[in-house]
Amino acid sequence: MDIIELEIPDQNIDIEALQVAFGSLYRDDVLIKPSRVVALLAAACMLQLDGLIQQCGETMKETINVKTVCGYYNSAGTYGLDSVKKKCLEWLLNNLMTHQSVELFKELSINLMKQLISSSNLFVMQVEMDVYTALKKWMFLQLVPSWNGPLKQLLTEADAWFSKRRKDFEDDIAFLESEQGRAFLTVFKHLRLQYIISDLASASIIERDSLVPSGLVQRKLEKSSYAVVLSSSFHNTPNYKCTLQEWLSSVYKQQWFAMLRAEQDNDIGLRLASFDNSGKLICSRTTGYQILTLEKDQEQVVMNLDSRLLIFPLYICCNFLYTSPEKRTESDGLLDNPEN
Repeated sequence: MDIIELEIPDQNIDIEALQVAFGSLYRDDVLIKPSRVVALLAAACMLQLDGLIQQCGETMKETINVKTVCGYYNSAGTYGLDSVKKKCLEWLLNNLMTHQSVELFKELSINLMKQLISSSNLFVMQVEMDVYTALKKWMFLQLVPSWNGPLKQLLTEADAWFSKRRKDFEDDIAFLESEQGRAFLTVFKHLRLQYIISDLASASIIERDSLVPSGLVQRKLEKSSYAVVLSSSFHNTPNYKCTLQEWLSSVYKQQWFAMLRAEQDNDIGLRLASFDNSGKLICSRTTGYQILTLEKDQEQVVMNLDSRLLIFPLYICCNFLYTSPEKRTESDGLLDNPEN
């Protein structure tokens, strides 16, 4: 009896996966368990079994959930299943904010989180501040992966942990400028900070946390529609905390936002979606991006729906991009980063 020795360089491949892979040569369909699909995919790729690779890909697409999505995403990248990788990314964009999980936050890499936060397709039901809060919780779990408490306590624990770290730094050093936090700065750069600090309560939290460098906040503001307001209160003033407080006070007292809104067009995109228990999208409607110029208290119908065809609960996400009319021609087609 001849013995064939195989060198297996891939640690994902085990004896059981090889047995199933070789057995697939004698049958058309193989029963693939979700818990075994990555190992079987690795074996199929090593043996170049295209049919089995395709079956593994379909199984992965059908079984994406909070426990499998990151593993599937990484495996799809390793073994060249672009369609599975795309499906996992879509799941994360739909569920990162709507179905948060401690384990999911732990598994999300810096590069993957950066890709999610920078996408205008990230499904955010409330405001941009919620994205900042999610990033704070995620960063805490990346730094303290041993924490295993319930999700409802995560924000409190994260705030307490970062508060202790603030005492170790000088007053002018934000956490993302420290050695511990520097790796996460590339993710936080994709926050739409100009929309976060336009709200007084949110701005106070940003100041209190002292996670984001003042220079990043200032650059975001200077590029935003609020630059006209900033020119008088931010110019040549190095103290971020004072200028931010003074600027917000002026905005609210003088009602400059009302003036600015009257001079702005709105690029709006409305999305509605329903998900099953695993986070799979089962119903979706979108308006696409529309340009609206609205007066105070004006109502505008952007979508009509037949309630008989909807599946509840229904999640609603709006994306807004405020643009001055005179800059309309410059921004047409540049809707990559609207406010959530």
